[in-house]
Parts: sequence; structure tokens; C-alpha cells
Amino acid sequence: MFDIGFAELLIVGVVGLIVLGPEKLPTAARSVGLWVGKIRRSLGSIQREINEELRVDELKRSTVMSKQQLDKELSDVTDSFQRPFGDDSPATKAAPEAPKPEFDPAAFTQDSSVIDAYEKAEAGDPDAAVVDNQTDVDKPHETTSSEKSS
Repeated sequence: MFDIGFAELLIVGVVGLIVLGPEKLPTAARSVGLWVGKIRRSLGSIQREINEELRVDELKRSTVMSKQQLDKELSDVTDSFQRPFGDDSPATKAAPEAPKPEFDPAAFTQDSSVIDAYEKAEAGDPDAAVVDNQTDVDKPHETTSSEKSS
């Protein structure tokens, strides 16, 4: 704080002895010592508070920097999931050639009654005939009189 050597202290002591006298000098020295101690404690407390505030500020700055770095890494990872395939990947090239959602009954059956019924239903005809899809095998077999006698 102050650079006071022995010579300066000796001069202050002699001047204090002359000004105050030998009876009041010890109490004045004690009072000055108490005041100097209080000032040193106050300055030490202020210095500790300043150091603590600087430490907290540095922690906040490092936290913000870490958060920014983590946010950047997170955005890099999420970007890779949002666009999983590159422009030249087979999945991207095949996407425009994807099948259309339209249903073509002719691709599944050659029965014209099924195709006609589907087209009528697509057109919104409420009287569209429901096609009986039972084949001859599925229909109940009618027995003739010759089969009954055997």
C-alpha cells in the first residue's frame, strides 16, 4: 500500500511526541493502530469481493461459451438427421419415381365386372353394384337327382 520505511516512522513518532506529549502519545498510537487495522480489513474485504465478482463473471463467460459450443454441436447433429441422404443418394434419386397413390384394379385382376364396379364406385355412383367375388369352387354345389341316387 504505502511504502513507509523506518526513517519515516521515526520522524512521525518524534513529531507525535512533540505535538501530543508523552501522556497522550500511547492512546493516540493505539487509536491510529485500530484505525489502520479497520482500514486494512475493509480493503481486504473489498478486494475479496472484487475477486469473487471477477471469478463469477469468468464462470458466466465460460458457461456461455460452452453453451454456444454445445448448441453448435447439437445443430450439426440435428442437421444430419433432418437430411439423412445426400443429393446423390439412391433414395433421393428414386424419390421422384415413387409409385403414385392411385389404385389400378386391372393390375390385380382381369375380371371386367370388378373393374367396372371399381370405376363406378370411384365416380361416386351410389347404385354401384357390389361384385360377388365367389368363384365356382366357393359357391355351394347343387346336387342333381342322378348324384343323389348314387
